Amino acid sequence: MTISRGTGRTRNLPGAPLPTPRPALPPAPGYRAAPHAARVPPRAGDMRRYLAVGLDCYLCLVTVGLLARPYVDTAGVTEAAGLLLGPALAFSFLNHVALTALTGAGAGKLIMGIRVVRLPDAGRPGPWLLLLRWLYGLGWLPLQPWYGLRTLLSGPGALPRTSLWNGGNGELHADPLGLRLVRHSDLTAHRTAVAAAAPTHH
Repeated sequence: MTISRGTGRTRNLPGAPLPTPRPALPPAPGYRAAPHAARVPPRAGDMRRYLAVGLDCYLCLVTVGLLARPYVDTAGVTEAAGLLLGPALAFSFLNHVALTALTGAGAGKLIMGIRVVRLPDAGRPGPWLLLLRWLYGLGWLPLQPWYGLRTLLSGPGALPRTSLWNGGNGELHADPLGLRLVRHSDLTAHRTAVAAAAPTHH
């Protein structure tokens, strides 16, 4: 081995012994590497999630329209707004809380092959967690025009888009309650790997 002139770098000559690599440091006391099967499935792609949201909105509009249509002609402005808002909130609650608690996803997500899981164990979230997430969503959506205008006036990257939906962890669009949208196929493969890696008791 020799040092190249003017570079400060070393290079190996033919037949010269290679430098001995440094031994790896021992792991810290109590450290145990997590098995591959324990990794949580990755988040579903943006396009798949956007299509699921679009399907939810479409189904909500169709349901609200069918329920409110017989009464819109005879109702005043206030009554018509209530006829539209009430069924929309009821559909949203049943879809995002009740149906998700029973099947693991709402209607649009079921169609697009998405499931809602709880971190870090990829389990199914309970009704209380889903209710809190639904209430977060109701508070987050109306604020988006304001956050979009603020970002536009302040320039890109000057201000965070919202402090409500990132849970204070600095990661935009991260679920504040520790939930994740994953593909059903990824979740099935994950559960199969976890079951295969689990020790068997005789």
